[in-house]
Amino acid sequence: MPVFIHDIATCVPPGSNSQQAVREIMKKGIGGDRKTQAVLHRIYSQSGIEKRHSVINEFHQPEKPNPFLNGTIESTPTTGERNEIYKTEASKLFVKTGRELMNNNPHFSADDITHVITVSCTGFYAPGPDFDLVKQLELNSSVERFHLGFMGCFAAFPALKMAYSFCGDNEEAVVLIVAAELCSLHFQQKTDIDNLISASVFADGSAGALVSKKESPKTTYQIDGFASSITPNGEKDMAWDIGDHGFDMILSTYVPDIIEANLEQVIQPLFDKYNLEHSDIDYWALHPGGRAIIDKIESSLKLQPYQVAASRKVLANYGNMSSVTVLFVLHELMQSNAKKGSRILPMAFGPGLTIESGLLTVC
Repeated sequence: MPVFIHDIATCVPPGSNSQQAVREIMKKGIGGDRKTQAVLHRIYSQSGIEKRHSVINEFHQPEKPNPFLNGTIESTPTTGERNEIYKTEASKLFVKTGRELMNNNPHFSADDITHVITVSCTGFYAPGPDFDLVKQLELNSSVERFHLGFMGCFAAFPALKMAYSFCGDNEEAVVLIVAAELCSLHFQQKTDIDNLISASVFADGSAGALVSKKESPKTTYQIDGFASSITPNGEKDMAWDIGDHGFDMILSTYVPDIIEANLEQVIQPLFDKYNLEHSDIDYWALHPGGRAIIDKIESSLKLQPYQVAASRKVLANYGNMSSVTVLFVLHELMQSNAKKGSRILPMAFGPGLTIESGLLTVC
């Protein structure tokens, strides 16, 4: 029996600001010279992003003093202070997303859930979000719980792979996956080009999925398979570490080129396994790590604009929410009434440089 993604739910913090407004906040806060201001103006204006959500009120209420921008780097909130915000705000998003999934799918009850998988790389606490979901959604205390932490933007794929395996081993398994990322908590008051780029794209959000072998009255995705690869170069071009004043992200300008150079060798095993050609894929659910990544893949594979439109729409409306983002793209495609039988190839990129991909069929 096939395994299905029955539904995807998405959620964002209430606070948001336009990319244009954030650009001006950045120019005022860290653009101390004309050159830096010019670089900021160009990066933000060409990002492909129109709006981003954040749990940090000061980024969408510029009239307030902003502790993330005032003074020196050493005077910004410590990693511990940022994590305290994460513990409160991330828990809200995890629970809200999980509750929405359950409320939107009355053919699944709390008693049906056998496994909970949570995903995040932007904070830590224990008992963690998996515990919060079991308690707040009143799931069985015997539910098997797993947390995938600190894997980066591709982490939704390991979660889906785990769910796929659980359902393969147990026909009664129903897996609740919820990811939440508060990337804006780790804003760095630095003016090197890598930090300016990462600060211009990352945002906050949450998304989740229900996975099982059960029949569903709704449009679903059948999971056909997955592929994973580590590029021979790029280990130092995308990395994630813990600093004294937030987590340190390295996101170099070479990332789009590295992804483009390794695309064919990454996706070919998936095509070979299912005897497919590029033309057999109707939609490409690309993780919109940045506008240049989408541009490079669209151009390299000679895709039509509609095939990556969902990725561009998510980037424009939400920015890069790390592991959450590819689920937003799949949700957008699910809401677009894609035809039955349509083939979708989701793909995400993360530290390593790791490229994860999959194959889904609309049912």
